[in-house]
Amino acid sequence: MSQFRSVSAALLAATALTFLAGPALAQDRDTVDTSVPTQLPRTAVPHHYAIQTVPYADRLIHSGSVRISLEVVKATSALVLNAADLDIKTATLYDAANRRIDGQVALDADAQTATFDFGETLAPGDYTLDVTYLGTINTQANGLFALDYKNPAGADKRALFTQFEAPDARRFVPSWDEPDYKATFDLTATVPADQMAVSNMPIATSQDLAGGLKRVSFDTSPIMSSYLLFFGTGEFGRITKMAGDTEVGIVMGKGNEEKARYALDAEAEVLNYFNDYFGTPYPLPKLDNVAGPGQSQFFSAMENWGAIFTFERILLNDPAITTESERHAIFSVQAHEIAHQWFGDLVTMAWWDDLWLNEGFASWMENKTTQTLRPEWGADIDSVSSREAAMGQDAYATTHPIVQTIRTVEQTNQAFDGITYSKGESVIGMLEDYAGADVWQRGIQAYIAKHQYRNTRTDDLWEAIEGAGAAGLTRIAHDFTLQPGIPLITVNSAQCVAGNTELVLDQSEFSRDRRAETAASPQSWHVPIAASTGGATVKKITDGRETAMTVPGCGPLLINKGQQGYFRTDYQPAQLAALTAAFAGLDPVDQYGLLNNEYSLSLGGYQPMGEALDLYAAIPSDANRKVLGEGLGTIYGLYSMFDDNPAAQAKLGAMIDTTYAPVLDQIGLVPRAGEPVMDTTLRPTLIAILGAVGSARVNDEAARLFAALASNPDAIDGSLKRTWLSLIARKASAADWDKIHAMAKAATGSVERSSLYQLLGAAEDEALASKTLALALTPEPGATISATMIGSVAGQHPELALDFVLAHLDEVSQLIDKSAQSRAVAGIGSGSDQEATIAKLEAYAAEHLEPGARKPVEQAIAGIRSRLADRPRIKSETLSWLNAR
Repeated sequence: MSQFRSVSAALLAATALTFLAGPALAQDRDTVDTSVPTQLPRTAVPHHYAIQTVPYADRLIHSGSVRISLEVVKATSALVLNAADLDIKTATLYDAANRRIDGQVALDADAQTATFDFGETLAPGDYTLDVTYLGTINTQANGLFALDYKNPAGADKRALFTQFEAPDARRFVPSWDEPDYKATFDLTATVPADQMAVSNMPIATSQDLAGGLKRVSFDTSPIMSSYLLFFGTGEFGRITKMAGDTEVGIVMGKGNEEKARYALDAEAEVLNYFNDYFGTPYPLPKLDNVAGPGQSQFFSAMENWGAIFTFERILLNDPAITTESERHAIFSVQAHEIAHQWFGDLVTMAWWDDLWLNEGFASWMENKTTQTLRPEWGADIDSVSSREAAMGQDAYATTHPIVQTIRTVEQTNQAFDGITYSKGESVIGMLEDYAGADVWQRGIQAYIAKHQYRNTRTDDLWEAIEGAGAAGLTRIAHDFTLQPGIPLITVNSAQCVAGNTELVLDQSEFSRDRRAETAASPQSWHVPIAASTGGATVKKITDGRETAMTVPGCGPLLINKGQQGYFRTDYQPAQLAALTAAFAGLDPVDQYGLLNNEYSLSLGGYQPMGEALDLYAAIPSDANRKVLGEGLGTIYGLYSMFDDNPAAQAKLGAMIDTTYAPVLDQIGLVPRAGEPVMDTTLRPTLIAILGAVGSARVNDEAARLFAALASNPDAIDGSLKRTWLSLIARKASAADWDKIHAMAKAATGSVERSSLYQLLGAAEDEALASKTLALALTPEPGATISATMIGSVAGQHPELALDFVLAHLDEVSQLIDKSAQSRAVAGIGSGSDQEATIAKLEAYAAEHLEPGARKPVEQAIAGIRSRLADRPRIKSETLSWLNAR
């Protein structure tokens, strides 16, 4: 590329280091599977990469060289590799007889490929390809990237990290950058002598060089996909402990070691649990989790084998700002990423069509692990929350199947969504429930043992689970993974006969934007149903339009007992009334699921709003804290909808105050030693919403604490600091905004600093929101913080934020990961309820996005249209319910 052409020959010479031959072991040699989709010609397969990298952090460039041991499997005159944003200088091929063949390179920026033409036909056989090149160090998380931060002493620092999933290893090294091309990797890096270098494997050698540098070489990796390679360097600290035979470590900015202790203990505990669950021990000698300051719009953590990368905000336990819920997330996100060490790293999907094999499984394992090791946290309810989030996307025509068709880089980036993660998680939970936990685990262990170090497709998993004893599972799995959408199970009739409930279930399809269409021509699923009237649970698989069941007892009928099923249930009014009357006696997970089910049916027009609201009004004050939080959040959502009707808001506010203020009185405004953990996690929600609806007690306390910060930086408990400051930020005066701004500038902890800058965008005052937007385009917040400030403004002012982004599109694009570009503008505008926003989004997509990249915009538009169509009915029915109370 042109910006690199002035780099001196001396810089290039710095990478001309001696290569280790590093051939792949015979048993590790990968082969070409021609049935797997590819964006490269299937003419050659790599077996081993020996990479030399020299980053120049101050100039945001890196020089590199790579020796690739490869096999030509089909005669060809050219080798085509992936390469993006690389300036390739030389390419030399050696055949098995060590004959040198110089190549000419042609780069295709759109295809992200480099074609090496050697002027002769290369016969099948073994070759070695040497390439030297220059590349960019990015300021967003793509390829090799830099993160700037302040250390605990307030000094400016820069660290380097890599992010290669999905298709970004090609920004670091020319490579066969597709998951099916597994190879082994040797990595050598030349870095400042006072910095720590980290990669997937432990350091093999470290040699001091002239000029304050050192050359660090790492042990050879196992055979793995290119997107799992990792490199990081900076002024790091590292703390470790043993988990069985594995050294686990947390790598973080020096001086933050104590903030990492919580994560280290969790890492060791989770790894030991997974060694037992998967039956195949973790195979690498170490597992680091590397903390990076800042954030991404695309991801929070990445499962690089042996060197997970996680942004500090979700790995370090900072007493100045970390909430109890965030401490839970530190644990659960580590569980997610460590699960990937088996599901994704040891066994990898063959192509991005099956990305859900990685992400859906890790999401399910995250909740399963948390529920097993921390049952008091209520991860069973969190899994229902995840299901509801997936259904929120899956109910629209713009959804897609779990297993989807991926053929372009942009389609790959867009595949990392709620269907892949959350629907995948929910379907796996449903299938485990169908198979039985023991059978499911045996199947998983067989799958891992059979396919380790290889690539798989989804059906390989179903084959293993059925082989363990879950007959008929594949038929159910295919229905839920190969077609989109949500089954709708309607209780047609239910009669008490001789002490049993005889019922008939009708199957259709739930939709938010195609209700008439799906009712007339619904898809069909084999749906696992669990039903109970308060006694034994009866299970059955639907087959066809109608399914008959007999359930012992004649009490209130609950369909989807235990909430493992991925479907909606439509009860008859009398049945729902019976459940409402019996609500307090249901298990918390069923309370939570039933609330969400009924509210979704009412929002979609399948029943009046009053039927769902009667259920929310039945939540007892001593309910499970997560159930209380769900009720509070939903009623507050309706409160916000009535901004144009103060009388309705007053009634909803009074309902919130009557039901939930006593709960806050009971648990108190300040955490108590030894209190139940769910009190700790509910308190911020109570404070935030009661303050938002006008509680004088809460808002007076917020003002008092904010004033106290001027003389005592520790006036607010760290776990509640963001909660109290959010109340101030939302109603902020110019002086309040300036105080928070000053706090953000002075903060040295990257987690606290990021949080404070984001709070500036919460202001309801439009002038202050505009001030935040302007600040986001300055260097002050930092390259990875600015985009979250714009997103924060969009929470209160979506139209203002969208207009700003569209007016400064080139500048804003520099603040967003390449992987998140197509969804960024859609996300900013998605909260709008203005018809004009649809036209703006459509115009943006037509001008800036290829047709295959428009899915996020289409989804945002579908949500806006649905709200515009449904909101008048929702408000009218809610108002009628309020007036009747």
